[in-house]
Amino acid sequence: MSTGKLLLLVPAVLGLTLAASTVMAGHITQDIEAVEVTHNGKKITITRADDAEAKIPDAYLKTGRHCPPFCIQPMQAVPGVETIGELEVLHYLDQAHPGDASLIGEPPVIVIDSRTPEWMARGTIPGSVNIPWTSLELDMGGMFMSAGEQSTFNQVLINKFGANKTADGWDFSDAKTLVLFCNGLWCGQSSTNIKTLVEMGYPADKIKWYRGGIQDWVTAGLTTVNE
Repeated sequence: MSTGKLLLLVPAVLGLTLAASTVMAGHITQDIEAVEVTHNGKKITITRADDAEAKIPDAYLKTGRHCPPFCIQPMQAVPGVETIGELEVLHYLDQAHPGDASLIGEPPVIVIDSRTPEWMARGTIPGSVNIPWTSLELDMGGMFMSAGEQSTFNQVLINKFGANKTADGWDFSDAKTLVLFCNGLWCGQSSTNIKTLVEMGYPADKIKWYRGGIQDWVTAGLTTVNE
């Protein structure tokens, strides 16, 4: 059982852990006040803005974005990959940040910000890990452009995702559940990575896609952190 901290009563369907709360902020739902995670070694409490004057950050105010590359993404990135919303992201963050990883082993979930570092620096979801989409990118022919890029890809799968490289290919039986997001429904970075991973054999049911991404996150007034 996860020992992460979800503050106040949580709907059982999400399976989130309960804890007492002293946070004074807007509730996320009627039953959820806040969620506590660890980001870069610091405890961060995710709340919802309780300020009537709060506004969406300027970087996400645009409604007109040139396509390509900023094209509207489909509701489903890949068959078998679940598209999720904010409450499900909070659920997976709770699983990704148990109270004492040294006692229970590596968390089975990793929440991934697929954007490049300069975008992540404008604000990201607390508890997420930056794995730029370019580190998992293939060229138009379905191949890596260099041996170095192939090595980077392999190291991400092994060291970050928990996959195993065997003589017969990749073994994903012990691989983590991945939750990927990028800038929003007009951003194809995370969905591109999802397609690559599924095509190479990563189980679709071990991948979740937060299609709304950081734009929906800040629109909901949820906490972000700057890298």
